[in-house]
Amino acid sequence: MANEDGSTPQGNAAYDRLLTELREGRLNPGDRLRETELAERLGMSRTPVREAIRKLEADNIVSHIARQGACIRRLDYAEVMELYEMRAVLEGTAARLAARAASDIEIDELYEMNRQLGEIGNVPEAFTLNRQFHAALLDAAKNRFLTRSIRSLQKALMILGPTTLTEPDRAVKAVEEHFAVLEAVKARDGALAEAAMRAHIEAAQRVRVRALRSEPGQTPSYDGDLL
Repeated sequence: MANEDGSTPQGNAAYDRLLTELREGRLNPGDRLRETELAERLGMSRTPVREAIRKLEADNIVSHIARQGACIRRLDYAEVMELYEMRAVLEGTAARLAARAASDIEIDELYEMNRQLGEIGNVPEAFTLNRQFHAALLDAAKNRFLTRSIRSLQKALMILGPTTLTEPDRAVKAVEEHFAVLEAVKARDGALAEAAMRAHIEAAQRVRVRALRSEPGQTPSYDGDLL
C-alpha cells in the first residue's frame, strides 16, 4: 500500500538501504545502479528498487548517463565548494541557536560524546559517533526548518565519499574544534559558537580540497589560497 506521497514501505526500505551503503562507502561516485543486481542483493523485487532509484534521482544523488543508465553522481570541484559553504552557514547557525536553546543536560551529553570521540581513535565507530555529535547539536538548536535544510544537504554530502576524519591528524583536530564549539555553547555565546563551528567546517573543507586536487579531472577552475 502506497503512502500519501506515493511511496511504498518496500521502496522506502530500499531507499534507506542504498543511502546506508552510500554513507558507508559501499556505493561510490560513478557506480552504476543495476536494478536486477540491486534487487538480488537487497532481497526484494525490482519494483521497490526502481522506486528507490527514482527517489535518489530526486535527491540529485543519482543521474542517468547515456549507455550506462543510473549512476551515483560525481560532484565537480565547484559543487563541492558550494556544499561546504552552505554547510558552514547552516551548521554555524545550528551552533548559534544551540547556545541559546540547549539545556544543560544536552550540553553535558555533547561533551561526553566528544570525549568518547577523542578516546576511541580513528576507527569506523568514531565516524558514526561524529555524525551523532553533529546530529545532537542540531537537535539542541531546536529549529525544525533548520533541521530539514541540514538533512537535505547531508544527502548531497554523502556523494563525497569517506569522511575527512579518515585522516588521523584530522580526527584529533576535529575533537579540539568540537570542544571550542561546546565551550562557546556552554558560555551561551551564540556569535562565538557560530564562528567556532564555521572554523570547524572550513577545516574539513581544506582537507577535502587537498584530496580533490589529487584526483584527475578535479583541478580547481580558479586560483585561490584555500590551504
